[in-house]
Parts: sequence; structure tokens; C-alpha cells
Amino acid sequence: MKLPSLSHIKKELNQLNEEELINLLLETAKFTKDNKQFVFFKLYGRENPEFFQQMVEEELAESFESANMDHAYFAKKSAQAIRRKLNKYLKFTKDKTIQLELVAYFCKALVSYKYLDFNHQVIINLYELQVSKIQKLISTLHPDLQFDYQPLVEELESHSKKVQNTVK
Repeated sequence: MKLPSLSHIKKELNQLNEEELINLLLETAKFTKDNKQFVFFKLYGRENPEFFQQMVEEELAESFESANMDHAYFAKKSAQAIRRKLNKYLKFTKDKTIQLELVAYFCKALVSYKYLDFNHQVIINLYELQVSKIQKLISTLHPDLQFDYQPLVEELESHSKKVQNTVK
């Protein structure tokens, strides 16, 4: 089955009346949990963009608190699962500063919940990949914002260097 292009779908949606659009949107939201979350964040996050960030941080915090930290293998799997959840939520917003803040929250949580203390190469690589993602996001921001976020990057990089020194 070949799906039509977005422009074709947009043309078809333009032909629907308001009630049909609302019903279609509700039906789409009922289809999967991700769709429902997306619609929820778009509706309630319009007036308060920080709302989305707070909700995602709360959910990530719950995931970190409930993660299995008994062994490096379980910690690695937990970190990867939380990162997948983070990546899903990053797709919900186009705001680069919110994306940057969420990835930074994830990195800080990896440090504070002592994931890096396992000295597991996969966890270290995961952390470094997220730090490089932050650097990439910062490079897209206005120079004033880049300057504001520079101490954050330095702090996160210092944790990475500490871990690399203990591994060697």
C-alpha cells in the first residue's frame, strides 16, 4: 500500500469541515498512546511551552527512579530505554531550547543517578552522544543563547572526562 504525500493529505484535510476535522483528530488520538500524548502536548502547551518540558522531565525522573541499577547490564538497558523515551518526546517539539534542556536533563540524571559510575562503555558512549547532541543543538541557537549554555556544556564534558580518566 502506497501512502499519499503530505501535500495530498493537506489538500484533502482542507476540504473537510470543522466537525469532521475534530472527529478525525479524536479518532487519530485514540489510535495510539503516542498520538494521544502528542495531541495533549500540542493543545495544552500552546500557552505555556514550559509545560511540555516539565511533563517530560517528570516522566523521565520517574523512569530513572524506577530503573534497575543492580548490575551494569541492567543499568545500561535502563539508560537505553529512557533515552528512547526521550527521543520520542524530542520529536514532539520543534523548540531547540526545550530539546536542549531535555537532553541536558537526561545527561545530568545519568550523572546524579550514578550510571557513569559503572564505567560501562555503552553507558559512556550514550552519555557522550547526548553531549554531542547538545553541542549540535547549541550551534543552531542565537549567539547570546550559545553563550548562556556554554557553562552547561563544559560541566557535562567535565563529567565525561572524569569517566574516561577512570576507565584508562
